[in-house]
Amino acid sequence: MSQKGDIGVIGLAVMGQNLILNMNDHGFKVVAYNRTTSKVDEFLQGAAQGTNIIGAYSLEDLASKLEKPRKVMLMVRAGEVVDQFIDALLPHLEEGDIIIDGGNSNYPDTNRRVEALREKGIRFIGTGVSGGEEGARHGPSVMPGGNEEAWQFVKPILQGIAAKTEQGEPCCDWVGKDGAGHFVKMVHNGIEYGDMQLICEAYQFLKEGVGLSDDELEATFNEWRKTELDSYLIDITADILGYKDTDGTRLVDKILDTAGQKGTGKWTGINALDFGIPLTLITESVFARCVSAFKDQRVAASQLFHKTIGKVEGDKKVWIEAVRKALLASKIISYAQGFMLIREASENFNWNINYGNTALLWREGCIIRSRFLGNIRDAYEANPDLIFLGSDAYFKGILENAMSDWRKVVAKSVEAGIPMPCMASAITFLDGYTSARLPANLLQAQRDYFGAHTYERTDKPRGEFFHTNWTGRGGNTASTTYDV
Repeated sequence: MSQKGDIGVIGLAVMGQNLILNMNDHGFKVVAYNRTTSKVDEFLQGAAQGTNIIGAYSLEDLASKLEKPRKVMLMVRAGEVVDQFIDALLPHLEEGDIIIDGGNSNYPDTNRRVEALREKGIRFIGTGVSGGEEGARHGPSVMPGGNEEAWQFVKPILQGIAAKTEQGEPCCDWVGKDGAGHFVKMVHNGIEYGDMQLICEAYQFLKEGVGLSDDELEATFNEWRKTELDSYLIDITADILGYKDTDGTRLVDKILDTAGQKGTGKWTGINALDFGIPLTLITESVFARCVSAFKDQRVAASQLFHKTIGKVEGDKKVWIEAVRKALLASKIISYAQGFMLIREASENFNWNINYGNTALLWREGCIIRSRFLGNIRDAYEANPDLIFLGSDAYFKGILENAMSDWRKVVAKSVEAGIPMPCMASAITFLDGYTSARLPANLLQAQRDYFGAHTYERTDKPRGEFFHTNWTGRGGNTASTTYDV
């Protein structure tokens, strides 16, 4: 039996260590390396003690201890560090060897790396890995894309360590060529931003508006676990709301209300703008974090405007159910917008992404795992050409059922002075998307008036453009037309 490793992993931070231990648990022999080699010994003498994990103390040592074709997974910080390791690895690799980037890389970087390494005979995979430390250790969601020739060699390992559905399906499958895997992971993270903000908006409305006590809030989220809202983020929110500090009070109330971010939500919003996809909810969730970061400014402005939050009157149970419906409907819009962006990128780059399989990748293991991802998969299996998730009968029914309560919650939040950017943007998007006619006719007239940008007419075929000399002082020459 060969003593060489099945795969090498570079990077022994928590995610790297946990993935290595996960691989070892599933019978794969792993070679572990870290640029600070003392961490290799610490790992082997600590968490990896008694395992079959092998240590490496240089990149040459790492390469020499791997079966061919060599498979090396990078679990390092995205950006220049990835390129630095790739450049340092190349002298020790041979044609047909495989490099896997398991970090949160931006998909254009993955596009570039796949092509550059293909020219050198090296097969590159950019794979999103979601689930945090726990997922990495016990089963993450894995979203690989890149050089498809490499998939057959890494498939047993990546599917082996991935989370599994109740039916035993691995939450890992080939996403598509080039940067498809990292693009899907980026959208996953954007949806994660949206989900978290939606939950925070529901929490604030119920706590500060309806006036639920700490015990009532904890009980509410525990009850929501038993509904269609059942998800990892609802689960941990219930746990957080119930967690008490050493003095017996709720810890969450002592945490400063300024949110951090690492950039993947921002990337999702930027790409939505580039592709012309109205990713309104996720983009609002990014801006909500930006607003939260202005803590000192907010405190000063609250005093300047004498800001208070009005009391939401009425039966608490009625409001709790209304908020639950509003949260569920808004969450559906977030996923619908996310899949619209994935579809646009897939068609633009010819990635041929399977949208039902993408939903399956997120069914377990990842941060946005939730009950209705199975319904999303069913929707796309029934209709692979489904453009808007809300058009599927199951999701359409939920949206229609929630509509009255959804409007009531958003309207009351405005009346009471409770910020609700994501729930409001979700219902506004749906109102716009389901409107046969919007006031863009006036907007096009304005553009034509000041910039001769032209317009189409309702009484003429699509594709014919017209310009009007609105003032009699302008010319008849039209500007170029740009369609988002």
